[in-house]
Amino acid sequence: MDTPRYPALYQTNTRVALTELSRSLGRAATLDDITDAELDRLAKLGFDWLWLLSVWQTGAAAQRVSRSKPQWRREFGQTLPDLREDDIAGSGFAIAGYTVHRALGGDAALARLRTRMRERGLRLMLDFVPNHMAPDHPWVEDHPDYFVHGREADLARAPQNYCRITTSSGPSVLAYGRDPYFDGWPDTLQLDYGNPGLQDAMVGELKRIAGQCDGVRCDMAMLVLPEVFERTWGLKAEPFWRKAIGAVRGEQPSFLFMAEAYWDMEWTLQQEGFDYAYDKRLYDRLHELRARPAREHLCADMNYQDRLARFLENHDEPRAASAFAPEVHPAAAVVTFLSPGLRFFHQGQFEGRRVRISPHLVRAPEEPVDGMLAQFYDRLLAVLRRPVVRGGRWTLLECMPTWSGNPTSDNFITCRWESSAREWLLVAVNYSPQQSQCFVRLPFPEMAGRTLRLQDLMGTAVFDRPGDDLLARGLFLDMPPWGHHVFDVQWLA
Repeated sequence: MDTPRYPALYQTNTRVALTELSRSLGRAATLDDITDAELDRLAKLGFDWLWLLSVWQTGAAAQRVSRSKPQWRREFGQTLPDLREDDIAGSGFAIAGYTVHRALGGDAALARLRTRMRERGLRLMLDFVPNHMAPDHPWVEDHPDYFVHGREADLARAPQNYCRITTSSGPSVLAYGRDPYFDGWPDTLQLDYGNPGLQDAMVGELKRIAGQCDGVRCDMAMLVLPEVFERTWGLKAEPFWRKAIGAVRGEQPSFLFMAEAYWDMEWTLQQEGFDYAYDKRLYDRLHELRARPAREHLCADMNYQDRLARFLENHDEPRAASAFAPEVHPAAAVVTFLSPGLRFFHQGQFEGRRVRISPHLVRAPEEPVDGMLAQFYDRLLAVLRRPVVRGGRWTLLECMPTWSGNPTSDNFITCRWESSAREWLLVAVNYSPQQSQCFVRLPFPEMAGRTLRLQDLMGTAVFDRPGDDLLARGLFLDMPPWGHHVFDVQWLA
């Protein structure tokens, strides 16, 4: 299958989706029950990748923790006021084995689904969790040296980060999985990347996963970088990612790696071999509701930007419809998804779902569809299916003041998409709460002597502008708060 330069990915909460299917079928649904019509729909919308969240086998130990933590149960109850025990299956990131969960139909059902996806040009992405395993993973018994150990003093000093585990070899104090800035996740145990045997075993797990899908999203990928691992645990470790990615690509050359990345470590992970890294920085800057920081972020080198995964929500972040005011949400989406990189969408985003679903839960509350937002995303996805946006050249454009003393040109984020066939899109967003004006500089000599028609693909506006005037002054824009245009540029006589 051919891959566009700028692909689109759709993340599905697999267990929640199958719970909803089970209600309609009147029986427990598996991956085999994901319909061809649903796959056709995603392909028709323009998606290249389907990320199935939480398909791996989880165990009773992590589930017991999920059901017993009072603060977690309070969160679950806020999500589901009619919360039932069966709704709490345990975190999909507390993995007891990299085989497809029995309740989802096992490895065979995934293989059949993948075949149906490939027939429609859809690639399959799955989770890889490098930092930790579930407390009842077989390695706890068979390879306890694969885990970070502590002392009784550590358990007494920081019980939020350590636990006592009893195996056939006797009792041990083991560390919970964690990152250096938060308490441990008590439904997981920390893997020891200072142990070469563990690193080899995890490379083996990745190779097996690569036989079942086309790419992986690597959870908290920066946690196993040597400098981060040593800062967290005081243990030295050899680099893992270059070795692991190289080993997988030796067998599956086109296999894709996407890193969940924070703390400005996107570039570092790209250099380790990742195809894409989360662009949390753009998300945060858009959430600040100021154009300049977002625009400055988009000035980065294209080799970096092309390998960022742009998103407005995912299973870890608040829902976009709750994080961004209704008037801001479309503007933030136009900036995010009409920037270069991988376009990353989340189940429920198009419908305006507002309740984030914990990865411990397998049921979501019923929510009404936001019709206006759904219409907006229909138009935006139609734009993103255009070849010029999937494989063209992107340029950030400069905005100039319209008159002395008017600083509102600083509120704009504008860019051009261009294909080799001279297809142009001009994107303009007034990312501010005030009416704003600017001249957009268009230093493109091919406009000379031509008339350009600008037709807004996100609305009804149509403008004819002389190319000579656009060259001399730029494109004048006077836009309302949070206004946005995506102009299809047509060349007239």
